[in-house]
Amino acid sequence: MLSRYKTVRQQASKEIVIKKSRFIGFGKPAATEADAIAFIEEIKKQHWNATHNCSAYMIGERDEIQKQSDDGEPSGTAGKPILEVMKNQGLKNTVIVVTRYFGGIMLGAGGLIRAYTDGAVAAIEAAEPIVQVLHQEVIVNVDYTWYGKLENEFHARGVRLGAVDFTDRVMITCLPEAPEAERFTAWITDVTQGQALITSGESRYYIEGE
Repeated sequence: MLSRYKTVRQQASKEIVIKKSRFIGFGKPAATEADAIAFIEEIKKQHWNATHNCSAYMIGERDEIQKQSDDGEPSGTAGKPILEVMKNQGLKNTVIVVTRYFGGIMLGAGGLIRAYTDGAVAAIEAAEPIVQVLHQEVIVNVDYTWYGKLENEFHARGVRLGAVDFTDRVMITCLPEAPEAERFTAWITDVTQGQALITSGESRYYIEGE
């Protein structure tokens, strides 16, 4: 799993008008190619009467899956510009559809490329770029006598915390960034003088800064 990657937060759209043609950019995060295809089909059904529904998506840790469609526009004037915007912004696991309602004025190849580029940028802005950061659960099981000290240490260091369970002992789920998990575990061991029982849990992504 990637330690961090850039994608978009949510499904969203934004419309721009260029020489009387309406371009509506739709963006959405997509974990799989099936998710991306389903979203494209959904937009096509919603905008069945549009002149074109052009699209592109990038899926995979190494961008293994890259697809684009001009949907009837001249070859290379729609899908490719959308895909290039995604590449330039470093997006992963993202799908974009730019829907066009023709306004009666021909744009030419250069004009189409600029229009679909602008439509893709609008879609990304609306869907809000974010960075997903991989965190590793480190579950710390300690006697109650250590809880106050750990609580203060976690607060001072700004440690992200999950659940805290109080039974006969205290079980604290800590969420350091994945590359720091080993170092974090060593630090806990040092702080508690080896008295903590430490286990690893799941890995999960959280949005950077939240």
